Amino acid sequence: MNNLLEIQRKIVPEALVLLEKRYAILKEISLSGTIGRRMLAVKMNISERIVRSEVDFLKNEGLLAIDAAGMVVTPQGKAILDSLGEYISQIRGLAIMQDKLAEKLGIKKVIIVATTLGINQEALKELGKEASRYFLSTVKSDSIVGVTGGYTMYEFSEQMQRKEFPKMTIVPARGGLGEVLEIQSNNIVANLAGKLNAKYELLHIPDNINKDIMGYMYNDPQIKGVLDDIQKISYLVFGIGNAKDMAKRRRTSDTKWLEIEKKGAVSESFGHYFDINGEIVHETGTVGIKLEQYKSLEHIIGVAGGSNKAEAILSISKINKNLVLITDESAAFRLLDLLGKCD
Repeated sequence: MNNLLEIQRKIVPEALVLLEKRYAILKEISLSGTIGRRMLAVKMNISERIVRSEVDFLKNEGLLAIDAAGMVVTPQGKAILDSLGEYISQIRGLAIMQDKLAEKLGIKKVIIVATTLGINQEALKELGKEASRYFLSTVKSDSIVGVTGGYTMYEFSEQMQRKEFPKMTIVPARGGLGEVLEIQSNNIVANLAGKLNAKYELLHIPDNINKDIMGYMYNDPQIKGVLDDIQKISYLVFGIGNAKDMAKRRRTSDTKWLEIEKKGAVSESFGHYFDINGEIVHETGTVGIKLEQYKSLEHIIGVAGGSNKAEAILSISKINKNLVLITDESAAFRLLDLLGKCD
């Protein structure tokens, strides 16, 4: 494919530009669900005239449908998007960047989604879709799968294709953080299990529960059974959060957060805050998967997008080199910048 791409760049470079533009328009409409021409022009920062011309072309090719509510991508259009994804990555040089970033981070694999979180929050869907694809291509049917909470993991479960894994067990990797119901790990686990026809267990315990209370609750057979299965997780999928955001989710006081921040915390996972070198700077109480267990896992998918997550990604990448990172272009460019400064 690389040779063909280079030939196209030399002979018909305008064709690649046009292809990428139409792909971007189709992708934006797909992410939006239903959208009007004017709003599409605003979101993509292009003129309505260009939008009208390209939309008419895509409609005539059967890739878009238009009604009073706006434009939607047809099944044929979605198939085109799926098949073009890898080629667009080649055009943008993302495949080379993936290999370079994986090598510099020293982790198993990096997959960069051709989108930018922040410019378009709908890009979370693309991160979730790519994570679900990789998951299905590598998971064993009898795995015990751990999943964390958060908006990114919610999209991971939402974008998952329906499959049959009756021998699989899915468990929450951490306790709840008292957030919106949809992004609680229990809800995500149940949703994911429904998509995969898998068994599942729920953990009805707050993540930051007092250790003394935790010791008492561990005597409950149902809770103990779930916690025991969490210790048997063989495949983990988790969202990578930066330290400040996670402190807010954990309802950390401002005074305590300033204390943690002064120690250089950039990420939080598995009951610990880490600095950019992956060193522990603060420990918190947590229910679920422990740091030592994470370090020994062979199959891990970490998902995060947005340039503001780059420091956290770099930090977490130091802990277990089996990490497979699913990220977006903005985080990837920021990571390469940070790694360049570290050289």
